[in-house]
Amino acid sequence: MAFARTCAVTLVGVEGVVVEVQADLEPGVAAFTLVGLPDKSLTESRDRVRSAVVNSGGDWPQKKLTVGLSPAAVPKSGSGFDLAVACAVLGAAERIDPRELTDVVMIGELGLDGRVRPVPGVLPAVLAAAEAGFKKVIVPEVTAAEAKLVPGISVLGVRTLRQVVAVLNDESVPHEEQDDEGRPDASLAGLHVPGAGIGTGLSGVGEHERPLDLADVVGQLSARTAIEVAAAGGHHLFLSGPPGAGKTMLAERLPAIMPPLTRADALEVTAVHSVAGMLPPGRPLVDMPPYCAPHHSATMQSLIGGGNGLPRPGAVSLAHRGVLFMDEAPEFSPKALDSLRQPLESGHVIVARAAGVVRLPARFQMVLAANPCPCGQFTVMGDLCECLPTMVRRYQARLSGPLLDRVDIKVEVDRVTRRELAGQFAGGEPTSTVADRVRAARERTLARLDGTPWRTNAEVPGHELRTRWRAAPGAMVGAERDLEHGLLTARGLDRVLRVAWTIADLAGHARPDAADVDLALQLRTGISRGVPMVIEAGA
Repeated sequence: MAFARTCAVTLVGVEGVVVEVQADLEPGVAAFTLVGLPDKSLTESRDRVRSAVVNSGGDWPQKKLTVGLSPAAVPKSGSGFDLAVACAVLGAAERIDPRELTDVVMIGELGLDGRVRPVPGVLPAVLAAAEAGFKKVIVPEVTAAEAKLVPGISVLGVRTLRQVVAVLNDESVPHEEQDDEGRPDASLAGLHVPGAGIGTGLSGVGEHERPLDLADVVGQLSARTAIEVAAAGGHHLFLSGPPGAGKTMLAERLPAIMPPLTRADALEVTAVHSVAGMLPPGRPLVDMPPYCAPHHSATMQSLIGGGNGLPRPGAVSLAHRGVLFMDEAPEFSPKALDSLRQPLESGHVIVARAAGVVRLPARFQMVLAANPCPCGQFTVMGDLCECLPTMVRRYQARLSGPLLDRVDIKVEVDRVTRRELAGQFAGGEPTSTVADRVRAARERTLARLDGTPWRTNAEVPGHELRTRWRAAPGAMVGAERDLEHGLLTARGLDRVLRVAWTIADLAGHARPDAADVDLALQLRTGISRGVPMVIEAGA
């Protein structure tokens, strides 16, 4: 009996499970059996592997061949097992020393000509291998940069099966010619899953001709302050106003004033995008907050996650550590909108399907934008609104109270006046100036929260804010009065306190004073408290 084994990785959500690939050759009628709960694409690897081995100059064993995937109870999916299956078969046929295969994890799809093609999810797969104690992985050459983001593991990028065999046999590695310059590289096709971004509106840095700048936004002092506070504290935001006032422009510029992702956050975000097949070639690491803007026709499954078999990441996971912008929010399905309530609180989403249960990260900042009524003119001075009162109430009621109660900041975006638009200095501060203030505020927050599991004010539980980090004496009088009058819920009071701490961090205060809390109340309720909508930096 001839036997060999190596390892591959299967993905469950955005987490990897190391799978042992075992190949056994026995005398008998030539056959190829694959066991261990493979899906359709993995079952088809039998034909891909056979053709790849033959076209790479090897002899296919004419014996009874059984390939087992262990643990057998875990569903296996995808074509990323091809390389491991081929090497295990060649090891059982003694074309490769089986001892060279046992401590190596192999990830990659095989073309019929023996080329090693990329597959989505290389980063989480290599992370799982490293956590399992493996020190060496073999991946397609075009995804080697992504795999090398994982520290403490040796990565070998290969182009063909022949190169893998030569490396494992300690032979001279054959040189494989690249495709002619200027021709499309077919090997990059596996990095992007067709349709993976449909319905999510995901965009990344570099997709615009020039960076989006806050200076492009005319007027809107209150909304600009709200955007700055939201970026500094990680708060959810609701922008309401007539069409053309600049709600979308403000939301699109929010990621640019947020601090760059930390190394740990960048790996999390990159892993999600890699699994979704949305990692751009040439950018192995997503180091800036992602921006995801699904169309209002998006279903609950496209927002939360779903699909055939094991669920795939939805918009809330693709916006992890970034911004989820819901433009024309009342036009979304109420069922889809209310499905956001749980991930807004927990920072993750658990999706259960018949094929299994997966836990997906979903720590995002939600930005809602809405018109005040179907025609959009309800709040404009004059008699321009053509909607009946019942139409206005019905339209505004499409955003449920429990959802809006989870939003920290709610501001009215006024129509831009002719004077503002024609002014010489119509635009406000540029993105770089605001980003510097946001970064300084985040540093103050991190210093205060050092030694805790929280990193932004929006994440701190209300109990901790009321007991461990109190506001200045007498600062909460107005907020407590609103609670008694029913203008705030208990959750709303906690969110006001979180926003007040963010305002204090932006202003350089040791703790929130009465003016900070009043501004936080003004940003949440829209009721004037007699404080300016500008944060003055103090000592």
